[in-house]
Amino acid sequence: MLIVHMKIQLEKNNKIFVFLGSEKKELHPIWLRERVSEKEHLDANTEQRLFDPSFLKDITIKDVKIDNDLLNLEFSDGVKSKFDIKKIEKEFSSDEELERLMQPTLWNSNLKNRKNFKYNDNFLESGEMLELLKSFYKNGFIIISNVPTKDNFIVNFANSIGSIRRTNFGEYFNVKSKPNPNDLAYTPLPLSPHTDNPYRKPVPNIQLLHCIENEVKGGFSTLVDGFAVAENFKKEFPEFFKILTEVKVKFRFTDKNVVLENYGELIELDQNKRIKQVRFSTRLDFVPALEKDRLDLYYKARNKISEIYNSDKFLIKFKLNPGDLLMMDNYRLLHGRTEFNPNEGNRFLQGCYIDYDSSEGKLRHLLRKFS
Repeated sequence: MLIVHMKIQLEKNNKIFVFLGSEKKELHPIWLRERVSEKEHLDANTEQRLFDPSFLKDITIKDVKIDNDLLNLEFSDGVKSKFDIKKIEKEFSSDEELERLMQPTLWNSNLKNRKNFKYNDNFLESGEMLELLKSFYKNGFIIISNVPTKDNFIVNFANSIGSIRRTNFGEYFNVKSKPNPNDLAYTPLPLSPHTDNPYRKPVPNIQLLHCIENEVKGGFSTLVDGFAVAENFKKEFPEFFKILTEVKVKFRFTDKNVVLENYGELIELDQNKRIKQVRFSTRLDFVPALEKDRLDLYYKARNKISEIYNSDKFLIKFKLNPGDLLMMDNYRLLHGRTEFNPNEGNRFLQGCYIDYDSSEGKLRHLLRKFS
């Protein structure tokens, strides 16, 4: 947390001013009134207000005193409250520490020094879980070993971070070869690097895959840092990069029960022209009918980025063992699988999705607990 050095000054008519460096700012009475924290004004479990500040009118400060690090206020509606000056100071501070922890470190196939995590009964509320989330935001993925493989434990794990994002595949889904599958993930076929569910609104943020059984020689998992590839693409192939950030592609999923469609760029930029999300799922994409010359350029760009996604320079390959749980950022990473022979034995993974507010909320909670 970057703390702004602040001092408070009281002036006539019970006006309260804060000085932030050379800037002087008056604190509004309602701004203070809606931050009263005494137990009679807040729910004990949720800290939600037991009053509606949108009904507050003509609130003024009747009396004010400073007592060491406390600001003692009495408002015109009779409410008295004590404010910790350090908490007020934090209102004018940036979340620099959190932003730093969530800043990605781009990687390629030379990725080294990746932390290993091992599950235990006290793991979910531990300092080790805090380190796991830091590592997740750094690399875009983590692998946890020793996770229980019975009773669909992935549901408990995911809900300990936040809430599962349910889809038409269910609360969780079983990834194994089966007859008449409604997705190629449920076959022994190889899957080239891709992002999941680009046809959904919104696209799921984080995917969890938990290995229950893996008796086959093949079926290796693959990962690619899509942000690293996109940054490389921007430098090496600027014209290709430009068109992939401009053309909105339709992604479509169909089975006998549902038709899902969404549009998006293969490389999406935010308002500051930074890479926000990558999408890649060439078995499900439908580029619009652009002019032929523009489509020629688009297809060359898609072919080139596919070549890079599949290259030894950026792709890592590893085998998930029973009890291993892979958690990955679906807006940043592409994942895939090598071919396997189902006659060699079982390959059984369970998967589910959670959203960013889950991981960020857990990170904030653990920072509060261990800082």
